Amino acid sequence: MLSLKSETSPDWVARLEPHMDEVLIDHAHCEKKAAGTAMNMIFSYVEHPEFVVPLTEVVEEELLHFRQVIEVLVSRGKKLVGQPQSSYGRRLSALIRTNEPDKVVDRCCVAALIEARSCERFTLLRDHLRDPRLADFYGTLLESEARHHALYLRLAEHFATKDVIRDRLEELAQEEASIVADGDPTPRLHS
Repeated sequence: MLSLKSETSPDWVARLEPHMDEVLIDHAHCEKKAAGTAMNMIFSYVEHPEFVVPLTEVVEEELLHFRQVIEVLVSRGKKLVGQPQSSYGRRLSALIRTNEPDKVVDRCCVAALIEARSCERFTLLRDHLRDPRLADFYGTLLESEARHHALYLRLAEHFATKDVIRDRLEELAQEEASIVADGDPTPRLHS
């Protein structure tokens, strides 16, 4: 289940479906943040080409998804507007340790968990949205989310052993499940 410690109920889609324009705006911001996360890691670890080169592809793909979500919004007569950061992202970021190499391992694990949760949620949207165009759109994003999840975990191996990564991922996944259980008061992909 892509390192996740909880499953989202299909009822989640029914709760979000009446608010899909807001969810799409949130989704656009998530893609932008995902590109920014990968870019920030490139800046932070530029002296490790085996780490940063694969991240350039993540940046490109996340920016493509950002553009695609904006195009969906425009096709629905909506535009991208600002919004406050979700509690999901803020709370996960707060779990990242500050000393290296723990920091980079945590950054990779948190990014992997976010990609995993997105993959899970996109699957539910693909399978349960009543709007076939939106359902198909979310279906097109699944493969890259799963690929990014696996890539972040492989990249962490440049800085720690598989056992260390597995143990830390387990801890962070438990926390992520708790954060998801708390939810967010506004309709979000990770609420």
